[in-house]
Amino acid sequence: MRILIDLGHPGHIHYFKNTIKYLNDNGHEVIISTRDRKVLIELLNKLNLPYINRGKGKNSRFGKLLYMIKADIQLLFVALKHKPDIYLSFSSPYAAQVSYLLRKPHIALTDTEHEDKVLSKFTYPFSTSILTGSSYLNDLGEKHIRFNSVIEGLYLHKEYFKPNIQIKEDLQLKEDEEYIIIRFVSWNAHHDVGHSGLDTQTKRDLIEILKSKYKVLISSESELPKEFMQYQINIPAEKMHDVLAYASVFIGESATMASESAILGTPAIYINSLPLMGYLELEQKAGLLKHFESSKGVTEYVTELIKNTNLKTSVKEKSETMQKNFINPTKFLIWFIENFPESKTIMKNNPEYQNRFK
Repeated sequence: MRILIDLGHPGHIHYFKNTIKYLNDNGHEVIISTRDRKVLIELLNKLNLPYINRGKGKNSRFGKLLYMIKADIQLLFVALKHKPDIYLSFSSPYAAQVSYLLRKPHIALTDTEHEDKVLSKFTYPFSTSILTGSSYLNDLGEKHIRFNSVIEGLYLHKEYFKPNIQIKEDLQLKEDEEYIIIRFVSWNAHHDVGHSGLDTQTKRDLIEILKSKYKVLISSESELPKEFMQYQINIPAEKMHDVLAYASVFIGESATMASESAILGTPAIYINSLPLMGYLELEQKAGLLKHFESSKGVTEYVTELIKNTNLKTSVKEKSETMQKNFINPTKFLIWFIENFPESKTIMKNNPEYQNRFK
C-alpha cells in the first residue's frame, strides 16, 4: 500500500512518526509532503525521513487562499507521480482536496473544535473519515469516528516515549535545581487571528516571581524581545518533550504543549483567549491543567501554586489515572489505515472494537 502523509506543523510529524515507522517497516510505501517550516524540516531530517517540500505558507487570509491553490497543484503532481492508495493528514485541505480529485480516501485527524468552521469548507467535504479523541466537543457527522485517547497519545504513549534524564545535564542545571518552562506562540495561525495570551507586563511579573525558586526557561515561536533573551532555551526540537516531562510547571500560550505537559504529569497553566478545546477540558477536569482567557489572575494563581511542595507528584498520579482507560492510538490508527475501508464500517457499527488496542 502507498500512503501519502501531508504535514503542515512540527507537531504533525510527532503525531505520525510512529505510524510512519511501522508502515515503512512492514512493506508499505510512505510519501511525505511538508510545508517549509524550519523546525518541521529539522525533525524530518533528524528522523531520516525523505520528504517533498511544498513551500512556505502565508499569514494573510488572501495569501493563504493563494497558497492553497499552489499547494494543491504541487501535491497533485506528487500524487500523479507516486499514485498513493490512501491519504493521511491532520486535516490538511491540500491532501483532502487532491485525494478527492483522484477519487482516493483521505483520513483526517483533528482535535481543534474552533477550526471546524474553516475545515468544514476546505477539508471535511473532501475527506472519507475524520478521527478525533473521544472528548471532542462537536459532532462532525457520519464521517466522524472517535477514539478513547487524545492526539498527544500518538507519540507520548508509554510504549513509545520514555523521558531521558540526560536533559537535565543538557539544560546545565545545578544539583537538585528545578525549572519552569514558559512558551510563547507567534499568533500567525489562521485560528489565532483576533486572539491573545500573556501580555508583556505579566511575562515580566511571572519571571520575577519564579526566578528566585526555579530556573526559568522560555521557548518562543517568534523572536524574543531583548529583555527575555537570557531565558531562551536552546536545545534541539526533538528534546522538548524531555524538557516538559521533567519541568516543575508549564506556563504558556500553546494548547499542544499544555496538553503534552498534562499527559507527561507536569502541571500546566494555559493562557489563550481561544475557547477551551475538548481535550483540554478533559485535562482541566482531571486536575492537570488550568486555563486563563487572559493574563488576569495568572500571577496570583502561579504564586499560590508553587507553594505546593507535592504538586508534581500529585499531578503525575492524576495524569496516570486519567490515561488508565485510554487506548494506544497509534496501534488503532495503523489498524484503521491497513484495513480501510472495512475499519471504518467496523468502528461505525461497533465503537468498542477499539478497546483491543489498549
